[in-house]
Amino acid sequence: MGKLRILIGDDHTLMRQGLRKILEERADWEIVAEAGDGRTAVRETLALEPDVAVLDIGMPLLNGIEATAQITRKAPAVRVLILSMHADEAYVTQAVRAGARGYLLKDSAGPDLIGAISAVAGGKSFFSPPIARVVLDDYARRLADKGLDRYDSLSEREREIYQLDAEGHSTKEIAELLSVSPTTVETHRAHILQKLDIHNTAELVLYAVRRGVIS
Repeated sequence: MGKLRILIGDDHTLMRQGLRKILEERADWEIVAEAGDGRTAVRETLALEPDVAVLDIGMPLLNGIEATAQITRKAPAVRVLILSMHADEAYVTQAVRAGARGYLLKDSAGPDLIGAISAVAGGKSFFSPPIARVVLDDYARRLADKGLDRYDSLSEREREIYQLDAEGHSTKEIAELLSVSPTTVETHRAHILQKLDIHNTAELVLYAVRRGVIS
């Protein structure tokens, strides 16, 4: 296995240096680039395709939310972890809808940073506890507004795939486990997202936790 490749995007030089120092303590991790603004972060991410991009929200030229949206659209294999001082619902929900796999508050970055990057690199999601509550409340509110729990609309096969997807299994792994083609898995996944009104992996995982599909 090669090293885990990470890009850091933050407009504060001291913050980037601090993050680099923490992350480089892992011998199997490599910082492939740093960026001081959102446009550079997107450009370097698309050029280098790191495994994880750690982005601040408040970057100049292009904010972290817009940078996340561009990265997840143009390089979907890159997992984005937002690192921010903002716990406001508006920031959190926009970041999640843009495709961020995790959202870590800067005041808890020290003890949680390694775990957060490990989680998103492994196809899972990571949210600081206050942030997880914000995301869950937002999704619960949207469901309540529609007056239903859409999970009940999933077929048995869709529920199987939903759980495997939420656990972080790849399309190929799911196809092998269920003895179906990867195309079939992708088709079921599209139906699942549509039925649940879920727009990205982070929402999928959080709803799975809330619904008790995974713990």
